[in-house]
Amino acid sequence: MRENELPEAYLERMRGLLGEEDYIHYIESFKEEGFRGLRANTNKISPDDLERLSPWNLEKIPWIPNGFYYGQDARPAKDPYYYAGLYYLQEPSAMTPASILPVTPGDMVLDLCAAPGGKSTELGAKLKGKGMLIANDISNSRAKALLKNLEMAGITNFCVTSDTPKKLADVFPCFFDKILVDAPCSGEGMFRKDKDMVKDWLQHGPSHYQKLQRDIAAQAVRMLKPGGYLMYSTCTFSMEEDEDIINYILEEFPSMGLLSLPLFEGAADGIGLSGCLRLFPHKLKGEGHFIALLYKHPESPEKSLLELYYGKKSEPDIRSEKSRPVPTSSTGISSAFTEFWSHCSGMELDPTRLMEKNGLVYYLPESFIRESGLRYLRTGLLMGEIKKERFEPSQALAMTLRGGQFDNECSFRRDDDRVIRYLKGETISLSGEERETLRDGWCLVLVDGYPLGWAKCTGQSLKNKYYPGWRWQ
Repeated sequence: MRENELPEAYLERMRGLLGEEDYIHYIESFKEEGFRGLRANTNKISPDDLERLSPWNLEKIPWIPNGFYYGQDARPAKDPYYYAGLYYLQEPSAMTPASILPVTPGDMVLDLCAAPGGKSTELGAKLKGKGMLIANDISNSRAKALLKNLEMAGITNFCVTSDTPKKLADVFPCFFDKILVDAPCSGEGMFRKDKDMVKDWLQHGPSHYQKLQRDIAAQAVRMLKPGGYLMYSTCTFSMEEDEDIINYILEEFPSMGLLSLPLFEGAADGIGLSGCLRLFPHKLKGEGHFIALLYKHPESPEKSLLELYYGKKSEPDIRSEKSRPVPTSSTGISSAFTEFWSHCSGMELDPTRLMEKNGLVYYLPESFIRESGLRYLRTGLLMGEIKKERFEPSQALAMTLRGGQFDNECSFRRDDDRVIRYLKGETISLSGEERETLRDGWCLVLVDGYPLGWAKCTGQSLKNKYYPGWRWQ
């Protein structure tokens, strides 16, 4: 994109924002190709192991511990390792908010504007199966893409909702330890990468988004526990959508404070508000981003969810008796599901978190509260479905397992042409050795030891059970 393709009003504002010398370097950056990135899914693989396993040359992103640049010729979205969920494709600067937010196992975490899932999958990986992640997007179609990405990443303790921030705040007052608001914005930081963002800027611009951002931020503050952290980020440069929003939060909510984020090489401080981060494409190898980390004072007088529900500060199990899932020993899933699960190892289940609804078996996250008023696309891990007293495991369950956790597995090498054929939904022929080691029935299919999905072993071949909506195109 050239300078004369950018709106004149935008250019004048950027000149004032950056100063003449910096502005020249910024405009020069539009002549360069953008940088492509992928992030190791630490829920499945370490960054070192991914770098060793990768068929392409990877270069580490200096400020993202599990982030890498990849070259123009690489096609990581068309690779079996992508389908195994070993990494997520994400613009390098966009990795920063979820990387910085200090999520620890056991936290209650909310990604409020979550689709398509780049930040949610990182937050979920940080939880390591403990606590709960609620990933929300008001667009139902975008929330479906979000769900797929979370399932592909093998995250177990999540819910996907598609509702307004206000509705969520009504259900979850002072509930979350950590909240990420990657707010809808005018997208100025993405102009180099996506020319369509320029068209949107001409139609709407920063002032259009500012009110929406204020409303979202206000509801996020309502949902944050005293002592909790709120990350606010955008992919725009406009002070109206960045520092002005942070100042609005600090002025309107006395319980909130701003934490100073440390600068790293290439990052710039906030403009008129020190402690924020600004990422510019002429200063580092990435696109534009704004990031600020806030906290709620521990002595905040706001009432928590537990106090509102129970009138006290603690409760051993915040699910009501009406919504509490029934252990498998007293439901119709005991014989079907339990028999299947006897073939799995290394993943302990709390039976009180298993729920069966309309034949579908779910494993609910810790401290899950079922509220019929919210639009849930998924409540926890979909384990599978009971059909005619038989249990059929889900694609999502396959993605949460590790190699060696199911007692009937068939692992192919990445360069085995049967891997792509499996991902396309074809029946797979087995070698003599494979036929000797596999038993008939459900079989977990892997690539180099990493699960891809299910098949039914029938002696000579694998009858494909790979989820049709995920197939290789």
